Amino acid sequence: MDQTEIQSKESLIEHDAHLSLLAENIGDLVNHARQSSATLLNSVMIQTYWSIGKYIVEFEQEGNAKSQYGTSLLTKLSKLLTVKFGMGYSRPNLNNMRKFYIYYPNLNLSDMSDKLSWSHICELIKIEDDLERKFYQNECVAEKWNVRSLRRQIDSGLYLRLAASKDKKEILALSQKGMVVQKPEDIVKDTYTLEFLGLPDKEKYSEKDLENKIIDNLQAFLLELGKGFTFEKRQYPLTINNIHYHVDLVFYHRILKCFVLIDLKKGSVKHEDIGQMNMYMGYFAKEVNEKDDNPPVGIILAHNKDELLVEYATYGMDTNLFVSKYELYLPDKKELQSLVKDILNDK
Repeated sequence: MDQTEIQSKESLIEHDAHLSLLAENIGDLVNHARQSSATLLNSVMIQTYWSIGKYIVEFEQEGNAKSQYGTSLLTKLSKLLTVKFGMGYSRPNLNNMRKFYIYYPNLNLSDMSDKLSWSHICELIKIEDDLERKFYQNECVAEKWNVRSLRRQIDSGLYLRLAASKDKKEILALSQKGMVVQKPEDIVKDTYTLEFLGLPDKEKYSEKDLENKIIDNLQAFLLELGKGFTFEKRQYPLTINNIHYHVDLVFYHRILKCFVLIDLKKGSVKHEDIGQMNMYMGYFAKEVNEKDDNPPVGIILAHNKDELLVEYATYGMDTNLFVSKYELYLPDKKELQSLVKDILNDK
């Protein structure tokens, strides 16, 4: 290959590099335009659906709706709109638009349209309680939940489970601000709902089965743990005096800047389990933590929890050590709602 051919190929490569950069810049512009268009389209759609809901409610409030149409109002309106505009105006969807306006009569579009889809809103308006709905809306925006994640958190009663252990002032703050993480207690739940594992509650399974199922469903488990958790390792090895130990699951919490150690127990927690977790936390504090890391948090996740035993066994121990329960089924939301209502009504 002569010098002319070499220079020609080098020029072609350089030319292609310039074209690649140009194509990349154009691609970024197109992607940004697509995202902006999608956001704008979502905004317009949500505003339109809210306005349709407003028209329906105002029409009903004129007093003629019930006398002339009764319960068939939305059915007849749906048929007319479907003939004019096609799909999207079914009776259930019109009812959702109506509820959307009722629950958000003073809609702040900037708080919702660029962060939540119409599918998100349809899930939120299923919730009658204003405080509960506001909590899920805030968390959905903050954590960027997709519709499936939002539905799962509602079905698992996340708000109710958190609110049941708080007083009236704390419940109101939870609704307005969502889950605020400032200290270790903020990232620990009294009870974790693990229905997504698909383990039979009354049949035999081992702690290894429990761990394997969590790893197989890690995304769902992270969702249940809450904001800020990142997965580090399973069966984290520790060697002390030539004896080998393993922490079942190790996470790092990016907000609190600390390791979170989780040990799984299929039955009741025992006092030796608590002592062992305390040892794990001491090891991490001395041997694993970097200079900027905060003290580790330890969570023993057991199927059963003897409150009195835990109180005595943790006496004088690290306050970052927690014992929580897990359930393999969705909670009774009616019972939780009643409990939270009693707390809020307690003057």
